[in-house]
Amino acid sequence: MARDRQFPPAEVMSRHPQRSISLPEDRIPWAAMAGIIATVTVFAVAQGLTYPLLSFILERQETTPGLIGLSAAMTPLGFIVSAPFLPALARRVGAARLAILCSLLAALALFAIAWQQDVWAWMPLRFLLGIFANPLYVTSETWLVSITPASSRGRIMGLYSSIVSGGFAMGPLTLGLVGTQVWPPFVVGMLAFIACGLIVLAVVPRLPDMPHDGEAPSVGGFFAQAPLLLFAVLVAAAFEQVVLSLFAVYGAALGSAEGRVASLITCFIAGNAVLQVLLGRAAETFGSMRTMLLCALFSLLGCLLLPWFLTSWLIWPLVFAWGGVSFGIYTMALIRLGERFRGQALIAGNAAFAVAWGIGGIVGSPTTGLAMQLIGPQGLPLSLGALCSLLAVFLITQGQRL
Repeated sequence: MARDRQFPPAEVMSRHPQRSISLPEDRIPWAAMAGIIATVTVFAVAQGLTYPLLSFILERQETTPGLIGLSAAMTPLGFIVSAPFLPALARRVGAARLAILCSLLAALALFAIAWQQDVWAWMPLRFLLGIFANPLYVTSETWLVSITPASSRGRIMGLYSSIVSGGFAMGPLTLGLVGTQVWPPFVVGMLAFIACGLIVLAVVPRLPDMPHDGEAPSVGGFFAQAPLLLFAVLVAAAFEQVVLSLFAVYGAALGSAEGRVASLITCFIAGNAVLQVLLGRAAETFGSMRTMLLCALFSLLGCLLLPWFLTSWLIWPLVFAWGGVSFGIYTMALIRLGERFRGQALIAGNAAFAVAWGIGGIVGSPTTGLAMQLIGPQGLPLSLGALCSLLAVFLITQGQRL
C-alpha cells in the first residue's frame, strides 16, 4: 500500500543513516524544515489556545489560583511521564506514525475536556493531553536540530522559535475572536490538532529519519551530562506555563478585563515570535551561553517592572520584550544542544528537554498559584523573578559546564 511506502518499518529505517548526514554542511533542506515547522506551529495554536481558555473557565467557576495552577501542571506532568519512552517509541513505531497518532489522540482529549466542564475531571484529561502532545515536540525538534547546518544554527533555530511562537500567539488571539464560552474555542483547538496530523502525513517523504548513530544514553543519564542546560529549559518552561495559565488570574485580581488580559498574553507571545531570530543571530555572534545570560537578566528586569507598568501603556512594550527574552532562554538551550550533541544522544537530549519542560510547568504553575494565594497577585512576578535570578547566578558561576 502507499501508506507502507511512506512509512518504512522501523527496522528498515534503522539500517539507513540519517538523511541529513550526507548533506553538505552549508546546504539547508528547506522543504523538510518547512514541513517540520508548519507541523509544530499548528500544534502550538491549539496549545496556546488551551491554557488561557481553561484558566478563564476555571476563574469564572471561582476556582482558587492554587487549584488552577495544579490543573495546568497536569499537562507538563504528562510530558515528564512520557519522555523516557519516546526515543524507543520513535525507533520502533516510526517518528511520523507516532506524531500523527498523537495529534489525533490530542484532539480526542480536548473533546473530552470540552465535554466535562469540571476541574477534577480535567486533571487526568490534561495529563493525557501532555502525553499526546509531547512526542510531536520531541520528534520535530530532533528532526530540525539534526538537519540544521552549524553555520546557520542560531538563525534557523531562532526562526523556528519565532514561527512556533506565532502559533502560540494565535491561540489567545483566537479567544478574542470566538470567545471563551461553550464549544467554539474547543472546536478550533480540535481542528488545529487534526490539521497537525494531516501536515505530517503530507510531508512524510521529505522528513529525515531519526538518528540511529552513536551511543543511546538514557533520558535520566542526559541530566548528568548537561544539568545546567536542562535547568535553563526548566526556567523557560516555568515562565511560559505561569504566564499562559495564571496571567489571567493576575490581571483579574488587579482589575483588568478578560479581553485586555488575553491581548496582553498575545503581546507576550508576539514578542517571543518577533525577537527569536534576532536572539539567534546574537547567539551566532556572541555565543549561546552569553546570550542566554542576557535573556535571564532581562527577564528578571521584566518581573521587577511588571507591577509598576500593568495599568500604564508601557505594559505593552514591556510584555512584548518580556515574552521574547524569556523564551529566548529556551532557544539558546536548543542551539546549545545542537552544538554539543549528535546521533541518538540528540534524541535523548530532546526527550530530556521535555522532562525539564514538564518539571518547569509542574514547579512553576502550582508554586506561583500558591504564592498568589499567600501573598496576593504579586506572587506571580516574585516567583518568576526568583527563578530568573537563580539561573543568572548559575550561568555566571558555572556557565562553563553548560
